[in-house]
Amino acid sequence: MKKSILLSTVLTLALSASSITFNDAPEVTVRTMPASKQTILSYNDAIKEATASIVFISTKENTASQSPQIHPFFEQFFGQGRIPREFQPRQGLGSGVIISSDGYIVTNNHVIDNADEISVSISGDSTEYAAKVIGKDPKSDLAVIKIETKKELHAILMGHSDTLEIGDVVFAIGNPFGVGQSVTQGIISAQHKDSVGINEYENFIQTDAPINPGNSGGALVDSRGALIGINSAIMTRSGGNNGIGFAIEVDMVRNITKQLIESGSIARGYLGVSIANLNKELRKLYKSSKGAMIVQISPDSPAEKAGLQRGDLITEIDQKSVESAAALKNIIGEYKPDTTITVVFERDGKVKTLELKLGDLSTDQLYAQADTSLLEGVQLSNLDAQTRYSYRIADDIEGVLITEVDVSSEAYDQNLRRGDVIVQIEKHLTPDIAALSKVLKKYKDKYKRLYINRGGRIFVTVIK
Repeated sequence: MKKSILLSTVLTLALSASSITFNDAPEVTVRTMPASKQTILSYNDAIKEATASIVFISTKENTASQSPQIHPFFEQFFGQGRIPREFQPRQGLGSGVIISSDGYIVTNNHVIDNADEISVSISGDSTEYAAKVIGKDPKSDLAVIKIETKKELHAILMGHSDTLEIGDVVFAIGNPFGVGQSVTQGIISAQHKDSVGINEYENFIQTDAPINPGNSGGALVDSRGALIGINSAIMTRSGGNNGIGFAIEVDMVRNITKQLIESGSIARGYLGVSIANLNKELRKLYKSSKGAMIVQISPDSPAEKAGLQRGDLITEIDQKSVESAAALKNIIGEYKPDTTITVVFERDGKVKTLELKLGDLSTDQLYAQADTSLLEGVQLSNLDAQTRYSYRIADDIEGVLITEVDVSSEAYDQNLRRGDVIVQIEKHLTPDIAALSKVLKKYKDKYKRLYINRGGRIFVTVIK
């Protein structure tokens, strides 16, 4: 009996020890519907204005296809090895957005990259237009193409990134799975996503408006029908839409397309640092809780010349707050070479300021790709913090990154692939392009063993 009374007392005390008062929403007293049975809620007027600016893009790429390994039974007839390559066209589909009445169209770079032929179809127009490439920017995954026509095309209305808010109603317009123009609805789920790991330069809108294959390069528009982003990618485990789509923000689209149309290429400022985010432990060493910490400085770079040091935490560029390493990369990428900028940073608990003149990213050895003649059919790049992140390469791996492989090359036949890291040739380590170039010259026109790191595993291949 005593135990029962004691248990009852303990439970009573436990239940009364804490309480909560909820912030109740006002009682719902009214539900509304359209004013009459002849009225429905619709965004048709805004959407039909935007859909007139969306095009369908089809591409053809003449690539070498390798037939499978010959079955042993047939070796007596065909010999060992593989059946010779045959050239077969590879076709692709995507979308694009008309941004000027005289035929300029923006799309994703991955939609038209490596295409030998690009065709454009406009909704309601039976003509199929041949398009030419005006400029490409793989780092942001944007490209501009152009078609020639005497018709005045319908250019889309352009929005501005700074007017967007989470929760805004948006529509994704494109050509999913090649079924023809379609529109899906959602909201802005998040803004300024810059660490997704899809592109080298990222400033994404996240949306739950369904984006599917074929929608790439199409428009994300607001409820007025104004362009706010270029649909680029989805995050999925199954290949289907899981409600997490990404569109490149319209301000980045404006900046990149303007440069591509005016000059055919992108010139980006170069600071010359490898950078990292602050983690829980590093935050204990700085007064600032956000920023980009310098972990490496390239010799003779603008950063070194200005006096920046390893361990400095960059918090501001020209009064623009630097929230993260990716944010700093995006900010610097918006400036042209030779621009003078003001850098605010923290060093030893003190806030300091300096000015420096940016270099040219395209000419810097740390980021520049080697000519394909160095290793025929292969494009190469040194490893840095960004490429390691993009290709998921561990910090303890040293070597030269393969960024592209021509499928018709010997290198492709010898199993070299994009994302591989060349760590050694014969007995010589290859920590960077300069070292690799020196070794290749030594073994010029000779068969040589290449040691490749792929996903943490080492394999060897032979190439001449």
